[in-house]
Amino acid sequence: MSDGTHQTFCRICEALCGLEVTVEDNRVTAIHPDRRHVATGGFSCPKGLKQAQMYDSPDRVQRPMKRDGSRWSEISWDQALEEIGQKVKALRTTRGPDSIAMYVGTAAGFGVLHPVFAQGFMTGVGSKSMYSSATQDCSNKFAVARELYGFPFTQPFPDLDHVRCLIIVGANPVISKWSFLQVPNPARALMDVQERGGRVIVVDPRRTETAKLADQHLFIRPNTDPFFYLSFLCELEAQGGIDRERAAAQADGIHEVLALARAWPAERTAPVTHIAPEALRALVSTFRTSDGAALYSSTGVNMGSHGSLGFWLQECINLLSGNLDRRGGTLVGRGVMDFPAFGAKNGVLMRTDRSRIGDFGSVNDGFPGGLLADEILTPGDKQVRALFVTGGNPLITMANSGRLKKAFGELELLVTLDLFRNETGSLAHYVLPATSPLERPDLPFIFPLMLGLQKKPYLQATRALVDPPGEQRDEATIYLQLCRAAGIDLFGSGVAQKLLEAALAVNSRLQAAHRQPSLPQEALLSILMRLTGQGGFESLLEYFPHGKLREPHAAEDFAKDRVLTENKKVQLAPARLVSAAAELETFFDTERGAATRLKLISKRAVHTHNSWTHNIAEFSRDATNHLYMHPDDAASRGLFDGAIADVKSDTATVRVPIKLLADLMPGTVALPHGWGHQHASGLSIASRTSGVNGNLLAADGPDRLERVSGMAHLNGFDVSVSPAAGPHDPRSWSGITEP
Repeated sequence: MSDGTHQTFCRICEALCGLEVTVEDNRVTAIHPDRRHVATGGFSCPKGLKQAQMYDSPDRVQRPMKRDGSRWSEISWDQALEEIGQKVKALRTTRGPDSIAMYVGTAAGFGVLHPVFAQGFMTGVGSKSMYSSATQDCSNKFAVARELYGFPFTQPFPDLDHVRCLIIVGANPVISKWSFLQVPNPARALMDVQERGGRVIVVDPRRTETAKLADQHLFIRPNTDPFFYLSFLCELEAQGGIDRERAAAQADGIHEVLALARAWPAERTAPVTHIAPEALRALVSTFRTSDGAALYSSTGVNMGSHGSLGFWLQECINLLSGNLDRRGGTLVGRGVMDFPAFGAKNGVLMRTDRSRIGDFGSVNDGFPGGLLADEILTPGDKQVRALFVTGGNPLITMANSGRLKKAFGELELLVTLDLFRNETGSLAHYVLPATSPLERPDLPFIFPLMLGLQKKPYLQATRALVDPPGEQRDEATIYLQLCRAAGIDLFGSGVAQKLLEAALAVNSRLQAAHRQPSLPQEALLSILMRLTGQGGFESLLEYFPHGKLREPHAAEDFAKDRVLTENKKVQLAPARLVSAAAELETFFDTERGAATRLKLISKRAVHTHNSWTHNIAEFSRDATNHLYMHPDDAASRGLFDGAIADVKSDTATVRVPIKLLADLMPGTVALPHGWGHQHASGLSIASRTSGVNGNLLAADGPDRLERVSGMAHLNGFDVSVSPAAGPHDPRSWSGITEP
């Protein structure tokens, strides 16, 4: 790309904020919000504006790296591909295709070609051993959507432009943005609701940044969301808030769901949720009498022990109240093609196979990440012996990461595709250097492109703004070349493999000045656009540099003809979920007996995103995370601001400094996630921080995962907190001095 200022969009999270980037001598010298962008209108977060600092780090992996014991060395691409390909060949022959696994992280999802080619490689291998970050934070929504609507990616969202009552449960969009929905400037979006006379209400165990902006905040005891939803639905029926005629036209299973809810009146659940019956009744009344209302939830609900039940009941409430597919309620977007119909017809993301360990069903064609350690450590047919990690860092993000670290040490082959040698990469046998988002062309990722999950639907294209600084290659090219090295075909198609290899060769000759071969990505993206009737990539760049608006979302067009169940009606009472709900009686007794125990939740800061940004000095200025405690909880345990405490679960103990926070509900402690970089040998700044990885405290294994979605319990689980016992080593992964 020539010097000057160019339009692009951020690919750190769902917001996809429009940016203007200044390039001088193949370096990004400035990033500013694109004030003329058709949807984001000049908004961006600090992470997006500072991302070039992360990509320009001297820690960037420049060439393929190979580990021999504790020693790392740079090798050529030819050597890396040859050695990895030979190992894949050998394992396919001796241990079978399923012995080769892949973990797909969040970063892979914010581009178009990366996840497609990663899946194409695994299809070529013939392996179904797929794992992803979704089973840490959102697989419950996919599992439930498949049961209710017939396809996992059918995800209704609040009509933020018209809603009059928005109830947000276990989400903090002001800091974390909206999950499954592109909403630039989330604080402004919520204030717009209020300025037109609507109400924003937050239900959360912490008075979050979003709660402070809202009209009302209700504390809820962590991990009791299903009981809140059940009482809400019970009270909604008692107040005459069920739109029976509309519900009967849209759905089956109405009577079964209402019968279930009647057993959970507010008086029964209040001792567990800590939401007073009168407060719940007032909340339901506001919801019921509003001309357009929606319940929305995110990770606080998703990552509980019964996240699927919570999301299921929320969707039932939105439908039964008459708000599904309604202006001001919840809508179902349309992408540039009808991807749900295509997927359901062709079996895409609809596998029905089950895991070797634990007999869990696949969700979105992947198995629970909480089984990965067992799949590696348990001998037998299909035992995982090789793992490709693409766009993720499972040793920070997954449950019981201490055990997972030991399992990774047993692998015969561990390969990471990344910009850095992070915690997972530090254990890898090979690290393959990937391009950054600023070094590749792209379209908005699959959610907005194929599903229309945008507050204001639009399309945008971006070219690569700078060339890679070393020998980095884009992931699509890497996976195509890995297929060739392993003697397999991308997607299992010899035609696709040969055509793409020919395209790679031609493109490399045409761009001989570039140091690395690459696929003609702009051409591939243009083909995708033309197949969906959107014109070419080039025209989108030329005529719509600030984005091209699409048709706004419509109401009353989903339930009539886009539900993909067998009888084309929403299934409110699928057998799997009704059966899972039978466990709630036992769960209720457990929670009632846990009233005095501390519950651990997560917490985010505006300058961090998962584990990505701690290698920027400006964003690591705190040098550690803290355990946030209510002053009363701290005082009763002999703790104070700045004290060092031991936080113990049934899997591990971590040692961390205390910060007092009156915004927490008593009985709740919060530990920001994404920390614990001390063992990341390739992150010179982050490895000097002293934070701890809270996921050491969470449990994995088949007996500890939610059965419907396979998700680990990462939010709202029991811990004990006490003054630190013994020496403190802030540089260790756990903060505890090793004996």
